[in-house]
Amino acid sequence: MMPMNETDIWTLAVIFGLTVITIVTRSLFFISKSDWQLPHWAEQGLKYAPIAALAAVIVPEVVMTQGQLISTWKDARLFALAAGVGYFFWRKGLGQAVLGTIVVGMVVYLPLHIIWGW
Repeated sequence: MMPMNETDIWTLAVIFGLTVITIVTRSLFFISKSDWQLPHWAEQGLKYAPIAALAAVIVPEVVMTQGQLISTWKDARLFALAAGVGYFFWRKGLGQAVLGTIVVGMVVYLPLHIIWGW
């Protein structure tokens, strides 16, 4: 068995420390004897958090290639985005609006990307 060097000890210490911090911060809600209530402004803000996170992931993926803004309109992602957004607003309020948006976007994207090489 190989002896542990100083780097291994520090790595284990960091893993242990992060584990303790994670457990403590996540269990604070369970330790309290009273119910926690978020302020109204925080509840309102959390309604938009999933949309903001999704936009932060998707927007750069649609408008950038290898860290640069796309420089041509011949990009399949732009047409797929337009078709998906159009479908979503056309079918808004129906249960399959999100799934339909994805399907319509992919139906537009795949031929443009695979067949025409956009």
